[in-house]
Amino acid sequence: MDTDVLIVGAGPTGLTLAGDLARAGIRYLLLERRADTPNMTRAFAVHARTLEELDARGVADPLIATGQRVEGVRLFGQADLDLSGLPTRFPYVLITPQYQTERALASRDGVVVTPGAELSKITQDGDGVTAHLADGRTLRARYLVGADGVHSAVRQSLGLPFPGKSVVRSLMLADVRFTEPPPSVLTVNAAAGAFAFIAPFGDGWYRVFAWNGDDRPDTDPVSLSAIRDTVRRVNGTDFGLHDPRWMSRFHSDERQAPHYRVGRVFLAGDAAHCHSPAGGMGMNTGIQDAANLGWKLALAVRGQADVLDTYESERYPVGRLVLRTSGALVRLAVVRSAMQQALRTTAARLALAVPAVRHRGTRTVSGIGIDYGPVTRVPDRPLADGRRLYEALRDGRFLLVGTPSLDLGAWSDRLTRAAAASAADEVLLVRPDGYAAWSGPASDESGLRAALTRWCGSPAGSVAAR
Repeated sequence: MDTDVLIVGAGPTGLTLAGDLARAGIRYLLLERRADTPNMTRAFAVHARTLEELDARGVADPLIATGQRVEGVRLFGQADLDLSGLPTRFPYVLITPQYQTERALASRDGVVVTPGAELSKITQDGDGVTAHLADGRTLRARYLVGADGVHSAVRQSLGLPFPGKSVVRSLMLADVRFTEPPPSVLTVNAAAGAFAFIAPFGDGWYRVFAWNGDDRPDTDPVSLSAIRDTVRRVNGTDFGLHDPRWMSRFHSDERQAPHYRVGRVFLAGDAAHCHSPAGGMGMNTGIQDAANLGWKLALAVRGQADVLDTYESERYPVGRLVLRTSGALVRLAVVRSAMQQALRTTAARLALAVPAVRHRGTRTVSGIGIDYGPVTRVPDRPLADGRRLYEALRDGRFLLVGTPSLDLGAWSDRLTRAAAASAADEVLLVRPDGYAAWSGPASDESGLRAALTRWCGSPAGSVAAR
């Protein structure tokens, strides 16, 4: 084997996975087709659950320093989505360009990218996966993860379909300056047959996404006047938009692979699912895919436990939920008639006035409400030693909070102990991705033993790597 895990694609998903494997002491290679990084970014929103995952990796606070916090978003001019009440240390969406997120993830110890390495195809057998590169080289690994985007060579090599459809065609993108910048950090608005989204890079440049109802191929050139007219149409002003440094056109698809695992090969991020930019959930979902998969691969490589099948069973429904949520938002944004626009605005305002609907909406978009059935998200909390729970997760191990009666010595190589800040009989076993593997009274030795065996492996750690 050349390495234990081969990761294809060094975007946010692949960088997260590489950092997690490095932290766990697992050998990996991170391949990136591009030889350099282009001056282009699509994702701007970092949601609360992603910030919690980044907090557990020590990079949330540095990333927050690069952007601006938005505690609420006004939809369609009148309907407000308020994030300030979310039960998290991060009750907002962070607006920062994707390259800042990638820099934060690449800064973690042990993250190394191999640029200019383009995958041609893969083959696998019972022992490992062979990656065939475009330059004729081959690499051998126990496992391979395709984090190589919508046009994933890994997914295509597996022969997996990518069913779905285009939901918005001829979206215009541009990096521009404004004579009178928008007053809000995030400017989102729509009119009949048009919408525009404006987000800052933080250096005087802004990214504009605009749609005006045209149905043109991606290869058609974009004119500054078309973008200016669309921004003015939905906002009543174009804010003095000028000096574009880059313009392009693309279409937005809704697609999801039928499987996230085929033998020793896994798909994550846009290689597994893609959807409209509405809600800003794409990059966040990919980072959370990686947070779910990394520690499971580490356990398998070390021969301690095999919980790899839970990656697909846990993350596939999340991908489906994100497709439906972003799809609903973008379909509301692209209504073409004035009557449809009025109905949309009224319906959105009335729906968000209902506490249960508003609660579910904010938790879904932010990721705070995403659980895996009985495996639920663990909120941050203080510990007896002065740290927070998510700070204690930064070693990448399972965290046991409380004082159980069970002797934990047999799992000590996979487990960190911590005392709760307040005296309580409850014991909580937290997975490395910040989800609860088990909770119960300190006296329940059998329950805790079963959970440890289920998720961490047998006490002897003798499960053979598959």
